[in-house]
Amino acid sequence: MDGERWQKIQAVFHDAAEVPEAERDGFVRSYCGADGQLASEVLAMLHHDSHGNGLLDQNLAEAAERTLAASDPLITKEFGSYRIIRPVGEGGMGVVYLAERKDLRSQVAIKILRDAWLSPARRERFASEQRTLAQLNHSSIARLYDAAALPDGTPYFVMEYVEGVPLTKFCREKNSSIDQRLRLFRSVCEAVQHAHGHAVIHRDLKPSNILVKEDGSVHLLDFGIAKELESLDLQVDQTMTGLRLMTPAYAAPEQIRGDRIGIRTDVYSLGVILYELLTNELPFDLSNLTPAEATSIIADHDPGKPSTAVRRNGPQLDSNASELTQTAWADLDVLCLTAMHKDPQRRYASVEALIRDVDHYLDGGPLDARPDTLRYWAGKFVRRNRRAVLIGALVFTVMVAMATFFTVRLARARDVATAEAARTQRIQKFMANLFQGGDASAGPDDNLRVVTLLDRGVQQAQSLNSDPQVQAELYETLGTLYQNLGNFDQADSLLNATLVKRESLFGHDSPQAAETLVAIGLLRDDQARLLDAEKTVREGLAIEKRHLTPNHPAIAKATAALGRVLEDRGSYDEAIQTLNEAVRMQSAKGATTPELASTLYELANCHFYAGHYDTAESLNQQLLPMYRQFYGGRHPRVADVLVNLAAIRHDRGRYQEAEPFERQALDIVQTWYGKDNPATAADLTMLARTLVFEDRFDEATTLLQQSLAIKERVFGPVHPSVASSLNELGNTAVKQGHYDDAEKYFSRMVDIYHSVYGEHHYLLGIAISNLAGAYAGKQEWPRAEPLFRQAVRIFTETQSADHINTGIARTKLGRTLLRQQRYAEAETESRAGYEILAKQVAPGASWLVNGRKDLIEEYAALKQPENAEKFRKELADAHGSESPSNKK
Repeated sequence: MDGERWQKIQAVFHDAAEVPEAERDGFVRSYCGADGQLASEVLAMLHHDSHGNGLLDQNLAEAAERTLAASDPLITKEFGSYRIIRPVGEGGMGVVYLAERKDLRSQVAIKILRDAWLSPARRERFASEQRTLAQLNHSSIARLYDAAALPDGTPYFVMEYVEGVPLTKFCREKNSSIDQRLRLFRSVCEAVQHAHGHAVIHRDLKPSNILVKEDGSVHLLDFGIAKELESLDLQVDQTMTGLRLMTPAYAAPEQIRGDRIGIRTDVYSLGVILYELLTNELPFDLSNLTPAEATSIIADHDPGKPSTAVRRNGPQLDSNASELTQTAWADLDVLCLTAMHKDPQRRYASVEALIRDVDHYLDGGPLDARPDTLRYWAGKFVRRNRRAVLIGALVFTVMVAMATFFTVRLARARDVATAEAARTQRIQKFMANLFQGGDASAGPDDNLRVVTLLDRGVQQAQSLNSDPQVQAELYETLGTLYQNLGNFDQADSLLNATLVKRESLFGHDSPQAAETLVAIGLLRDDQARLLDAEKTVREGLAIEKRHLTPNHPAIAKATAALGRVLEDRGSYDEAIQTLNEAVRMQSAKGATTPELASTLYELANCHFYAGHYDTAESLNQQLLPMYRQFYGGRHPRVADVLVNLAAIRHDRGRYQEAEPFERQALDIVQTWYGKDNPATAADLTMLARTLVFEDRFDEATTLLQQSLAIKERVFGPVHPSVASSLNELGNTAVKQGHYDDAEKYFSRMVDIYHSVYGEHHYLLGIAISNLAGAYAGKQEWPRAEPLFRQAVRIFTETQSADHINTGIARTKLGRTLLRQQRYAEAETESRAGYEILAKQVAPGASWLVNGRKDLIEEYAALKQPENAEKFRKELADAHGSESPSNKK
């Protein structure tokens, strides 16, 4: 056998090995064409290999043993941070396992390349899939988490585990309506469009690569033969491997022929998927056909109309399809057949164009695409009679269009206006009765309290059973008001009643129910039930994305709500990304709205918590005039921004600059809410925190005890807001040398944060660090040291290695080691903490001053007088140049 023949056999064998075993025979015969001898040789090798008797011949037994060992899941039950649970899938390229990350207990999918050492091309395709997933960040595309290699060099990567069923199976099992199927299909298109936007074509779109979870969310998988394009306006040469690895039933004619491909190739595959969703069958029956016959069918024959398939099969399909009107089916035929046109240039030019027509269909509007026959014959006629047709068609079209447009629009407007007027009148009557106490002759009560009004409102709303839509709206409004007043139990009851009403009216999978889910999620956030909050908001957001157009105000609102929940969970990077997306949607029309301002406020908070002080300062300065314009100068939202500006100055050690902002904020909030309100308690805490750092302990302690009493009454004993007041009481006790009291406060604070947030949150790091500080104050250094080390680890993981909190904790750890006379270890920590803080805080900040003092003592003990003198000079210079506003 000559070398060229052997190379050809090897190429066919390696590509065929990547195809599922049941499909290999057809694959090889199609690949080899008329060369029957080549096909026979490759099939014999594949049979020999699959039965474990060797790879190519008996002289390669050792290679076969390596291959089997590398692919055996029992060989590597644990590796790195992951523990294998079970295999979930196997293809030609690799094996996919369900695994668990040992430290976080989160489930992931791990894809391991089979027989990685056999073929550099296989390794490159595997690496290409990793690169593709790494650049795609979309909610409907399985995310890449990690990538590495086993000890023997076998590559693997870790990605999001999606527990779902194929798209078509999901729709059959749920008996989904045509509209529901189209909305799921639209989500798939959005994911593919995202990939195209990053210059990636999938090339193997099919239902088995599109999983739908129980909540209805869609996830696109398997970019194993995806191709990266330098420009989406260009096509790229199809590789032989990519050609052979695609699934023929969903492949475009140009793929089958081996021609050049582009983004319209994915459009064709989407058209086939849509056809199957609408008819429960494929456009071409390729069963019992040879590869050559299947190729001829796909490349040379036109598919029938989906409507024809439905009429032909009739009762075999669900009732949803048969109930559509003839006009609706005409539009669906156009959608499918335009996407599946043999000529790529006559398909939808992009997935975005396909999405646009799906939206047009769902909204009842005209499609951009038109049937081929109409376009072709109309074009011929117009070219022969251009002038006469143009004048006549223009006049006729204008007359018909105007008559139709105004008739339909006026009818719709009349119906909407009538319903809205009735609803408005009903709500106005409700509000009038609310303030009159139900007695028109009595007149309004001058002594009515807000809570009394709300209780009366609930009673009246309960009587509106004859108008459940209005009743649901009032329940949600009243529930939100109770939430704002801190009455979470009543808010919970009303919002859940709203959800029940709206689900009975519109269904669970409706925008109306989704709006309530988002409201309930925000209530869970206020209740510090953060996992429930994120789950519920995400559920509502997913429903809205399925039913509403992109950039819809409800989607923007839900996205902003998700950002707020992620912020409260401490996931600042994800929260910033989410809130930026909400800002983009809310800014799309160019108007500055209260909703946009609210989102910018949460975004400023996230940047503050992440240590991006300059960005936080800029956003808050931008917000202050916006809030004053919307609400006036004496509104609590203005106070919130003033508190933020104070917090930035406080964290930078500029306490005397922070105090005036905090006093302005407290004055506004007390005037607005009164002295016994959680908002007032929060601002009391913020002001007291600054007073502690100014050594005004008695005043600070009085304010903090007031704050704690308010918060415990409203939130109960276990809540982050309660922990905030305990933190400041502990700091005050430390400043006064009352370390036993400080230990009591900080221990309770640790318990609260651990209960609410678990092990991974920067606030738990603060509590642990402060508890360690109490032990250090009592000179119990061995008890303080492990706690400081734990705090450093938490800050590094949840914020960053160069965050101010990390710097403070390392400085404190350095002092703990210094007091144990472990000078070299102490110098490492003190110097690291100093380097972090020196870049970010004022020269006279207490942490920086203490860090310099410790370094002077450590270098003296280490016999390094030059370094000690350097920090003595810095300490003197900082003291001499410190402005009055920065002095404690």
